[in-house]
Amino acid sequence: MKKLPEGWKWVKLGDVCADLQSGKRPKGGVQGIDSGIPSIGGEHLNSNGGFNFSKIRFVPKDYAEQMKKGLIRKNDIIIVKDGATTGKTSLVDNNFPFDFAVINEHVFIVRLKENVLPRFVFYKLWSAQGNKEILADFRGAAQGGISCSFVEEVQIPLPTLKIQQTIVSKIEQLFGELDKGIESLKTAQQQLKTYRHSVLKWAFEGRLTKVPYVPNVVIKENDNETTIDTIKHNSDNKILPDGWRWVKLENVVKDFVRGPFGSSLKKDFFVPMGYKVYEQQNAIYRSIEPGRYFIDENKFQELKRFEVKPDDYIVSCSGTIGRLFKIPGNSPKGLINQALLIIRINREVISDKFFSLLFTSPFFQRLIVKDAKGTAMLNIAGVKEMKLVTIILPPIEEQHSIVQCIETRLSVADKMEESINQSLQQAEALRQSILKRAFEGKLI
Repeated sequence: MKKLPEGWKWVKLGDVCADLQSGKRPKGGVQGIDSGIPSIGGEHLNSNGGFNFSKIRFVPKDYAEQMKKGLIRKNDIIIVKDGATTGKTSLVDNNFPFDFAVINEHVFIVRLKENVLPRFVFYKLWSAQGNKEILADFRGAAQGGISCSFVEEVQIPLPTLKIQQTIVSKIEQLFGELDKGIESLKTAQQQLKTYRHSVLKWAFEGRLTKVPYVPNVVIKENDNETTIDTIKHNSDNKILPDGWRWVKLENVVKDFVRGPFGSSLKKDFFVPMGYKVYEQQNAIYRSIEPGRYFIDENKFQELKRFEVKPDDYIVSCSGTIGRLFKIPGNSPKGLINQALLIIRINREVISDKFFSLLFTSPFFQRLIVKDAKGTAMLNIAGVKEMKLVTIILPPIEEQHSIVQCIETRLSVADKMEESINQSLQQAEALRQSILKRAFEGKLI
């Protein structure tokens, strides 16, 4: 063990633990019990050392009142004892919202003796090193867990109570400063997301390239102050740049093909090898893999209307909707299933990159949902609604300029995003460094 400052000593968690408890639940479980006493399990502990009660469960009040163990008190430390999140740790502090709550059989309560500060021990257990020591007792397969013996595996570097309080204050001061920095980084992330959306919106309104966008304006005079406000336009009165025009999607698309419905494509028709059946996940993950289903020559010829060809776009139409994928030239011959739509564009009037950026933009995705029957493309029975979606179309030469502008600006945004992500990772590393120094006696 590392040498500690004078006045500190190494103790096992078991030496400072006044009680270690697990909980239970009623016979038959808690399904269908929608009121009573909150029952806290592993799913309610979050990664920040607190709790998430969005899916709270309950036990009957009379059952909780008869429990001799597993009753939660202020300053208890809750640790997940089994499953995928074994070792996750939270502290019951003043933010805990329940006066009366219990734990279930999947977590431990660690209740400490009076000579230690609960928050000091919590920070040790919550640290990367503390979690590693807790998991030293892990046994069983992936869904295994820890036993009561874990308290003998965790070593606590223990100073006097006064120094514990000083260290906790310093940790929380530094964490507060770190959290402000993280909040600023996350705000910047959100601003980048907004910027990306704005770039695409500007691009498809003619405001991104050198061709001017001239909105209608109204001049207001109030208390000798003149302001200019942009009128909110609809598609009928917006002034477009020269050469731009409003068109329906059917005017730039040669063909729309929605996948076969009904009994045309049942699993009974599938064979081990043959013509590939393209699925929704091919569009979602932008890949020709995997190849799970195939049909024979006869079935392919029967459904040839739904054949996928190189340079076709396929669109996901069920569940995760609106994902677009351009079929590569070397793709296996096959056809789409009922969860996909084929779009074949007219490349004489719209370029591939312009179409792809337009289709995947939040602006266009909202139009798809807005014009669909129900709430999403999931409910579109045909392609009629898609054909009638209206877009602004610039000359094809300017489409290339717009794509270049978009890609340049989004590339800058991507680099900034990468830098922010690195800073966020460094912030978490710094948090662990603070805890490491704290329990080495080097923080104060």
